[in-house]
Amino acid sequence: MPLKFSSPLAELNLIAILSLLNFASGYRVPLHAATGRGAFDNIRALVFGLHISSVAGTGEGDYLSAKGMHSIRAQTVADLMNVSGAVHLERPHETIPGVTVGELGGPIWEVVQLITTTLNETGNVLVDAGYPDLGTFVLETLKEGERARSTAGGDTDIECDIFVERVSCIPLEPLLSVFLYIQADRSSPVSFPPSETWHTSEISVSGLRPSQSSYQLNRNNCDRRAVRFLAVYCFKKALLTLHAIALRFGSLEPAPFPIPRTRNLPIFVDNVIPSLLVHLGVIDLTSSSPSLGLSDIFPGARHPALLETLLGNASKSAATDSPAAKARQVPKEGPILSAEQAYALRAAAIDACELIVQAAHHLGAAGSELAWMSDMTAPELDAWLWAVAKDREDYRQLERFVLRNTTFF
Repeated sequence: MPLKFSSPLAELNLIAILSLLNFASGYRVPLHAATGRGAFDNIRALVFGLHISSVAGTGEGDYLSAKGMHSIRAQTVADLMNVSGAVHLERPHETIPGVTVGELGGPIWEVVQLITTTLNETGNVLVDAGYPDLGTFVLETLKEGERARSTAGGDTDIECDIFVERVSCIPLEPLLSVFLYIQADRSSPVSFPPSETWHTSEISVSGLRPSQSSYQLNRNNCDRRAVRFLAVYCFKKALLTLHAIALRFGSLEPAPFPIPRTRNLPIFVDNVIPSLLVHLGVIDLTSSSPSLGLSDIFPGARHPALLETLLGNASKSAATDSPAAKARQVPKEGPILSAEQAYALRAAAIDACELIVQAAHHLGAAGSELAWMSDMTAPELDAWLWAVAKDREDYRQLERFVLRNTTFF
């Protein structure tokens, strides 16, 4: 990161807070209109601003401490995000003709409120539990996972399970849950039969490497007597925190704290990868359960001409657009979904990516030209899909589904 830290723990704290606030994907379009940046770029800029203000002493205190998180105000968040001019709505006065009244409201104000509430309530939990900051809590949990791994013989990824347990709202021991906002999205705890709710009709390796042929997988081939229901929990931020720690500190010798092993984690699912997989023909919604209402949310998806373009090489103009040109382009708003619809799509993407990884391993074992696929992991696939979704202009213009008023993604 382009920042200076007083200690590895201070950097760990910032990484944890960045993961904590890694949401607002449903506000991508209004954020682009207000700032020229998407959701994550705005959140990252905010967290950097919180760090710089705290270190330089230009703010009201250490915003990245538990007490600072607990006491930060919405106006401070809006100022650091540089959106103070976009948090008001104007409406005609109810009784005085010609008079316009300004009031707080609109999608940007919703984002500011979500961020402020998340920081305030998380800070409150940390203060009550006696933690000076979020990084200290994360470090304690990493150490607990390391002890459990040593006790188990070191051959399991139990440290990841313990971390998710500690930071989620579904712990094995309820008293261990001290952190509220990195959690499983269980607003609609749907368990669904894959063949009735969705199916992956084709996983095209050409979507991964255009010169190769496709590999067919059909989720309807599942033996429903053996796999009657597929229950999927959508953890994004907890798993992303683990992987970010592994990427940043895993190569250091000696490591400043226990490093989680993340190669067996699933993808860190938000709205980007599920939407992209629908557009690329990986997830077929046409046979989804009618009760979910997902079959026509992306009307142009799976059209042969569009698929041929999307699965081909990026055009020269798409590859050479400058960052400034990209920033000026406000993307088109995607379909606004319910929590249940969003959950089903995200769960489908998790399972689809597991199938893609399995297909990659199969192809990698089949020939030397594809040997690079034999060691592919879901986190690596996640990073690649996320990168192309942002870097290819034709992919950037694809609609992404929208879920508002959530801190999950």
